[in-house]
Amino acid sequence: MIQAVERLVAMRYLRARRQEGFISVIAWFSLLGIALGVATLIIVMAVMNGFRAELLGRILGLNGHISVAANAGQSIPDPDALAQRIRGLAGVVSASPMIEGQVMATANGVSSGALVRGMRAGDLHARQTIASAVKLGRIDAMGDDGLLIGLRMAQRMGVTVGDQITLISPRGNPTPFGTVPRLVSFQVAAVFEVGMFEYDNTYVYMPFQAAQAFFRVPDGATNIEVLLANADQAPFLSDAIWMLDPRTIRVLDWQRTNASFFNALQVERNVMFLILTLIILVAAFNIISSMIMLVKDKGRDIAILRTMGASRGTVMRIFFLAGFSVGAIGTLAGLCLGVAFATNIESIRQWLEGLTGTNLFAAEIYFLSRLPARLDWNEVIQVVLMALGLSVLATLYPSWRAARLDPVEALRYE
Repeated sequence: MIQAVERLVAMRYLRARRQEGFISVIAWFSLLGIALGVATLIIVMAVMNGFRAELLGRILGLNGHISVAANAGQSIPDPDALAQRIRGLAGVVSASPMIEGQVMATANGVSSGALVRGMRAGDLHARQTIASAVKLGRIDAMGDDGLLIGLRMAQRMGVTVGDQITLISPRGNPTPFGTVPRLVSFQVAAVFEVGMFEYDNTYVYMPFQAAQAFFRVPDGATNIEVLLANADQAPFLSDAIWMLDPRTIRVLDWQRTNASFFNALQVERNVMFLILTLIILVAAFNIISSMIMLVKDKGRDIAILRTMGASRGTVMRIFFLAGFSVGAIGTLAGLCLGVAFATNIESIRQWLEGLTGTNLFAAEIYFLSRLPARLDWNEVIQVVLMALGLSVLATLYPSWRAARLDPVEALRYE
């Protein structure tokens, strides 16, 4: 057990005197390195967790957990009947027939590709990710031929609620002179913003019956989007859904559809964790070097303590406490800095953008319109324990060396 005198001597050794200034500088750099390493690791892990959670929430909120489609690019002939059977499976929250197709959207001389989804108004209201993201207009105002478009598409084309957008279908009308693209004008009934660039820039929602007529899928649907009570059950329920009609449908769950994307995020997260851990490791090596120099400088003090009756254990505890204090204080400072920064990272980003006049987080590159961060306290505890563990290991050898110092030899060379 560490005595008060041992703590007093250890803390005294950490305070620099004129002839020990260089040793104290190394100790301060060690403390700063550990603090920055711990803080950076906590911040990066929080941002990576935030990215995954935000992307997963938006992707699943808009696309559903399971997508059911007909084989060979055909349509599902009786989607309501199949959807009713799917809803009867345990764990299924909803099953919504949908028409999906690629189009060219144009307005005010601006044209771009768009993904149209035809859904019933009730199904759109049930999707909280969409219903809660409506910024202008109302979903109920879509009526029979209104559109719900993303905010970035509306801004890019210069349209708002009440304006017209022309959709051009690749499935044209056959004529004696060949196939002519089908052009139909629709009125913008509402504008949404989910905060993910791809969806806000390319997705268009229209009434289900209007989509059936536009894409020429009478009495059918191209997909059935299924939402589950537990997203992790998607692979198991996919097999159960496929068994309902194995000859005519194919089933894809969100894990298979987005596997490469989320695997890439996980790999990046692991690599960042490894790289940032090296910062803490380098700081721990600085503790070793500073403590070895301290032991060498305090050889005469160690010899005097030993001749006064201090045991080797007492000397070891003094230098262990001195070295571990550097690591512990640095870890605590890094913990406070990292948690504070991660909690307020979006406000800090906005302040830096206002200060520098630059866009530090472009939605076109990072998919999201705001910088997310989500603290996982289990990971935070792991980072703190890892930093403390490295500090302990870094202090053991110098402390052992101090305890093994022969007082006679130390006094002889003074």
